[in-house]
Amino acid sequence: MNVRPLFDPSSSTYSYLLADEQTRQAVLIVPVFEQHARDAALIRELELTLRYTLETHCHADHVTGAWLMKEAFGSQLGMSPSYHARNVDVPLVHGTQVTFGSEALEVRATPGHTDGCVSFVTADRARVFTGDALLIRGAGRTDFQQGSAHLLFRSIREQLFTLPDSCVVYPGHDYQGRTLSTIGEERRYNPRIGGDAREEDFVGYMRNLGLPHPKQMAIAVPANLRGGEPEGGKSPTTPAWGPVVMTYAGQPEIPPEWVAQHRADVHVVDVRSAAEFHAELGHLDGSQLLPLDELRARAGEVPRDRPVIVVCQTGRRSALAAQILASAGVPQVANLAGGMVTWRLLGLPTGPA
Repeated sequence: MNVRPLFDPSSSTYSYLLADEQTRQAVLIVPVFEQHARDAALIRELELTLRYTLETHCHADHVTGAWLMKEAFGSQLGMSPSYHARNVDVPLVHGTQVTFGSEALEVRATPGHTDGCVSFVTADRARVFTGDALLIRGAGRTDFQQGSAHLLFRSIREQLFTLPDSCVVYPGHDYQGRTLSTIGEERRYNPRIGGDAREEDFVGYMRNLGLPHPKQMAIAVPANLRGGEPEGGKSPTTPAWGPVVMTYAGQPEIPPEWVAQHRADVHVVDVRSAAEFHAELGHLDGSQLLPLDELRARAGEVPRDRPVIVVCQTGRRSALAAQILASAGVPQVANLAGGMVTWRLLGLPTGPA
């Protein structure tokens, strides 16, 4: 199994993309709405089939990206039925097996942080995705959404601490830059529930954390009870002017076929040298030659009244050029995917030498 951790710095949330290496089927645990473009790009670039998005609970600090993933890839949303949320396809109850390719996750009910928390254990019991139940040297707060410190103590002790010492713990959050732990480490060193801690020790600790409520709680909880569907059901992620796709590197790209069909509606900036511009690959008719070395100084020469398509030989230099122009205030800009090499391979028209 390939495990790819993904991080949202605004909420300190970890998402996890899990893939069966043979079939390329995948699940995404705890997707974040604002990170949809990044995560979707990784799924596309790794050529994965996203079967499920899985929620460990109804989050109060961020909005899930599950609905966006369903719209983009046809994936199914899994969540505890305790929340009675909309758009849920797979109710995650204790003992449910979520399969993707030859891999599987066992659902373990671990309530306490909220009343519907679950954790996911791999079939070989080598990894556990604990959400907000068990954190690295911590545990999820228990002071809202029907939380219970007594219940969380039992969940951790009975469902998580019964896993092998070597089982790797992948938490739902960490606020100090820590990425993973093990069950053995947490059983020994967790200051809230490790070692010889008794239930009354844990409960007393949790009741006196004195934490403010999450800033996004009033927005996040209602949205997550819709599975992350925006009000009105309209996706805000695709620019209206064209099929721009954000790469995992954070660069906007657009297919050459679309550019060829809408050539009169866009302005093309070619950032190669003059020699390359007039060489065998040719150039798009009517394109503006503006070499990358000069682009920052001459960005003001690029029109703002139409979407701007940036092109080079293979799409590498023009990817940087798109970022430069966006930083310079060009509102609609994208890189021509594959550059002139792909344009010529597709047999699309070029201008005169």
